[in-house]
Amino acid sequence: MSNIEFSIDDKKLEALPGETVLKAALRNGIDIPYLCYHPCLSIAGNCRICLVRIKGRPGFHPSCNLPVAPGMEIESDCEDVSAVRKNVMQFITLNHPVDCPVCDKAGECKLQNYHFKYNGSASLSIDAKKHKPKFYDVNERILLDAERCILCSRCVRFTHEISKSGMLGITERGQQSRVEHLESGAAKDDYSDNIIQNCPVGALLSRDFLYKSRVWYLEPVASVCNGCARGCSVDVWRRKHHWKVRALGSEKNRMAYRITAKQNDDINGRWICNKGFDLNKQINDFASRATKPAIGGMDATCQDALSEARKLIFEAKKPAAIVSAHASNEELEAFKKTLGSRVEVYVRKDYEPAAGEVVEDELLIKADKNPNSTKVEELFGKESFSAAAGHDLVLVWGDNVEYSALSGAKIIHLATQKPNGNPDVLIPISTQFERKGSYTNFEGKVNRFEQVFDKPELVLHASDVFGRL
Repeated sequence: MSNIEFSIDDKKLEALPGETVLKAALRNGIDIPYLCYHPCLSIAGNCRICLVRIKGRPGFHPSCNLPVAPGMEIESDCEDVSAVRKNVMQFITLNHPVDCPVCDKAGECKLQNYHFKYNGSASLSIDAKKHKPKFYDVNERILLDAERCILCSRCVRFTHEISKSGMLGITERGQQSRVEHLESGAAKDDYSDNIIQNCPVGALLSRDFLYKSRVWYLEPVASVCNGCARGCSVDVWRRKHHWKVRALGSEKNRMAYRITAKQNDDINGRWICNKGFDLNKQINDFASRATKPAIGGMDATCQDALSEARKLIFEAKKPAAIVSAHASNEELEAFKKTLGSRVEVYVRKDYEPAAGEVVEDELLIKADKNPNSTKVEELFGKESFSAAAGHDLVLVWGDNVEYSALSGAKIIHLATQKPNGNPDVLIPISTQFERKGSYTNFEGKVNRFEQVFDKPELVLHASDVFGRL
């Protein structure tokens, strides 16, 4: 079928067959306001802020639910439509507290933007605002400020159409209406934090991020979730350079304040699981971080640790290496080029499903809890280390290694976390968030991540270590 010709504000456009006016407008860069509409959810048409006028027809029409027809002439930016939107905003904010200065969504709230753009005045109602429950427990991760909720139903539709938990519904009628748990719905939803990100107002609040920082102090850095072989795109939110703390609390400059899903239609669409939203806890775990080189359990300089490791490899009669499925594509290729022919290489998956963790589902979560098993196995095969092979030296690259399984061999450990014991040589290496790189996910799709933070002073990049051994 051919495209449909129509116009918005006298601008000639083409819509795809079956496309709505709002979708066609957004695709062509025309800004029509919307709150309840979401491209991945069914159309609710209940916020009415996207009303437009059709020349030759009476009344106003919600553009999110209006299919484009040939020759249709739409008016979206005229005096009449602006007056209607002002009235809609008056209705939407009738019981909304409009407490933008204290709201966690301030700075990225669509309601706040539309309020100033289309309304710009206080409520005309002389009646007191209807107060609804504050900080209603949605689950152990999310609070609902029902006073700020505009009943757009995005969260409800997400739990029914995407995560399929059926966790939420809208109860009661009129000004008593509110989002609550459904009695028959499951309380657990492994994708529940997506409703925080997709709430267009500050109604759904993350317990983890609440009151931690204002969003204008932060900036997102593109990264990849390392929680499973899906390798979802995420944004890691760090403090902006010109807002860095210079006095007490300097550790805040190295904190990941929150994680949000980054749209990647080839890998994860617009969603990530709750484990991805918890990536900031892994980044902020400074206590477990390996930051100092060591020889036999004693602190050492980087140069001494590298010299000792080089000596051990030179003296070894049957050296081996265990490479990590958490290493990046670039690091794995550097290892193969410099050390791959000098030692026997085995592969290892650093992480297995934890107790109570979802092993795999039909949406995003994969059973392999490592981000780069595909590339590791492509370069080095699938063989696991065996103590029976009789190696007298093992270069361990990765975390969560039990030295007892290495059968008394001398150990050189390249780790991001403090090991469970004292290897002969410990060389701390940078984490994924302290360097650039890429992973290859289970479908063979390469996903790049950017550097979020500088590495600690005595930590080395693994790719710089291999050529010095």
